Amino acid sequence: MQTDNPQFDTLQVRHDSRGVATLTLARADKHNALNAQMISELRHAARLLGDDESVRVVVLAAAGRSFCAGGDLGWMREQARHDRTTKIAASTELARMLQDVDSLSKPVIAKVQGPAYGGGLGMLSVCDIVVAADSTKFGFTETRLGLIPATIGPYVVRRLGEGCARRVFMNARIFSAHDALDLGLVSQIVPATELDSAVEREAVQFLACAPGAVAEAKALCLYLARNPGAQQLAYTAERLAERWETEEGQEGIAAFFTQRKPRWVKD
Repeated sequence: MQTDNPQFDTLQVRHDSRGVATLTLARADKHNALNAQMISELRHAARLLGDDESVRVVVLAAAGRSFCAGGDLGWMREQARHDRTTKIAASTELARMLQDVDSLSKPVIAKVQGPAYGGGLGMLSVCDIVVAADSTKFGFTETRLGLIPATIGPYVVRRLGEGCARRVFMNARIFSAHDALDLGLVSQIVPATELDSAVEREAVQFLACAPGAVAEAKALCLYLARNPGAQQLAYTAERLAERWETEEGQEGIAAFFTQRKPRWVKD
C-alpha cells in the first residue's frame, strides 16, 4: 500500500507499509531543474523523512525523462539581478539543502532514469547508493554558462576524489553511465527495464537491518570521512560500546543465539 504526501508542489512523497519512502522530483516539464521552491521543499522533505520513525529507506527518484537538469536557468537569471547579499543567501540555501540530504539519518538510494547535469550530480553525490540506467548521460555543465560547480563541489570532490573530479569538473564534458561508474559517481548501472528491480534489491537489504544501527553506521561513516586523525580510535570504541548497550544491539545478539529473526525484520 502506498500513501501520498500532498503538501509539496515540486515533489511527491510516497510511503509503503515496509517503511520505504519514495521522494520524487516532480518538475518533469522543466527537466526537474532546481529552483527556489524545489530547494526549499527538498529541505522540508528531508526533515520530515528524518523525523518519521516509520521510514527506514528513502528512494530519490524523478518524474519524466530527466533526473535533474541542474539549476533552473530562470532562477539563475533572477539571482543575477539581485545584490550580492541576496545571491549569497540563495546559494547558501542550495548548499544547506545538499547538506540536509547528505546528513539524512536514513539511507538514500538514487534511482536515475534519465540525464543528470550540474546540481543534479550534486544530488547524486549526497546519496548513499546511486543506481542508474545504463543509457543515462551526465555532465558538470556549469562552465559552459560561465559558472562553476561551487555549492555541489564539496560533495562531488569527496565522492569522486580529486583526481577523478578534475577529469570532469571543468570541461563540461558529457559522459556516459559507464564513465560515471568508473568515476565513482554511480554505484551500479542496469538496463532501464531493470532499474526498478535493482533499486528494490538495494532497499530490501536495509529492511533486514536494525534501523537505529543503520542510522548510527551512516553517522559514523560521515564522521570518519570528515574527521581523520588519532581521535578516531577513542570515538569508534565509544560508539561500539554504546551500541552494545542499546535495545537493538541486545535484541540482535539474542536473536542470533536463539536462531530467530530480530524484531525489526518484517516478513
